[in-house]
Amino acid sequence: MSIDYNEHFKGCVDTIKSEGRYRIFATMERIAGRFPYANYYDANGHSKEVAIWCSNDYLGMGQHPKVLAAAKNAIDACGAGAGGTRNISGTTHYHVQLEQSVADLHQKEAGLVFSSGYVANEGALGTLGKLLPDCVMFSDEMNHASMIHGIKESKREKHIFRHNDVEHLEELLKSVDIKRPKIIAFESVYSMDGDIAPIKEILDLAEKYNALTYLDEVHGVGLYGARGGGVAEERGLMDRVDIIEGTFGKAYGSMGGFITGRASIIDAIRCYSSVFIFTTSLPPAVLAAAHAAVEHLKTSDVERFKQRKNVALFKDMLERSSLPFLRGESHIVPLIVGEPTCCKDVSDILMNEYNIYVQPINYPTVPKGTERLRLTASAAHSEEDVKYMANTLHDLWENNHALRAVA
Repeated sequence: MSIDYNEHFKGCVDTIKSEGRYRIFATMERIAGRFPYANYYDANGHSKEVAIWCSNDYLGMGQHPKVLAAAKNAIDACGAGAGGTRNISGTTHYHVQLEQSVADLHQKEAGLVFSSGYVANEGALGTLGKLLPDCVMFSDEMNHASMIHGIKESKREKHIFRHNDVEHLEELLKSVDIKRPKIIAFESVYSMDGDIAPIKEILDLAEKYNALTYLDEVHGVGLYGARGGGVAEERGLMDRVDIIEGTFGKAYGSMGGFITGRASIIDAIRCYSSVFIFTTSLPPAVLAAAHAAVEHLKTSDVERFKQRKNVALFKDMLERSSLPFLRGESHIVPLIVGEPTCCKDVSDILMNEYNIYVQPINYPTVPKGTERLRLTASAAHSEEDVKYMANTLHDLWENNHALRAVA
């Protein structure tokens, strides 16, 4: 009997639903000038105003006047589209400016802009592995899916070290001939747990065992360091990292990804990465917005100071309420629920009863039994917003016995 395609794929989706991890996308319309507030549209098309508590626009730069003006000016000057790939009419002066800007941000010789942070990791890691003969890849077990994809695409030998475990990493490095090319790939801020990598210790091992380092700073750029270069800049380690990857889609409030490093490495990736070569380039308005944000945050600490103040207040209130959140060093606050259906129920209660939007995070994004709400206090939240959120969570945990039993 031939396969019933429709029933097969319906069954695949039903499996996800039965496990309580079916993803429902909330329809949002951000309100210009009023972030973190947005209009939420339900299935019937009715709307109401809600406060967003899971956005990666950590500093509210997606609403900053300089960023909006840059995008509008680029639209007026060049129109809406990119026109093609970077190779075929898609490279604009905006690309050149932005690549120079991120190279300066990280004090590297060159930069390269991709259509997203995911594509940057996939393209860079996949290409680097392929170009280095007999290369061995070392990857933190909690690395983002895009890094895992890139490492798989390299088709090279790989070793996965336990999360942030430098002793295990050294064991693995010792097992490989020191003469073989090696790449250690890791993140600065891990977005699901909110913890930060032991960057110095990893760099020490890389130098000891002759390995290149590839650092994903997507949750660090804009937020950490005197000019927003990331955690490596804040810790005085940026010059020791070989390749740094970042995004414009989080703290910079725009879209796109990038890498920085030595000119020879960046040029090799530019020449060989198929996902870079064959992808339509970002349009001028997006690039101009990103450039304005990067340049602004090189000199402004106002946004970083406000965000850190909000994060500190939020964590302190959750601590005093004895809520089950992961106490990482970063700005990300994962509140552990521990069961997928319950996690979705909490998200629904927050939306329906308190006009607060937080997307539940379930497997496979996080391991089963660690389902959570990933909370982000931004620079755009007011002190009243932070207190309202913390007090609401306190009340939910105190008054919902089923939730407390799970957590």
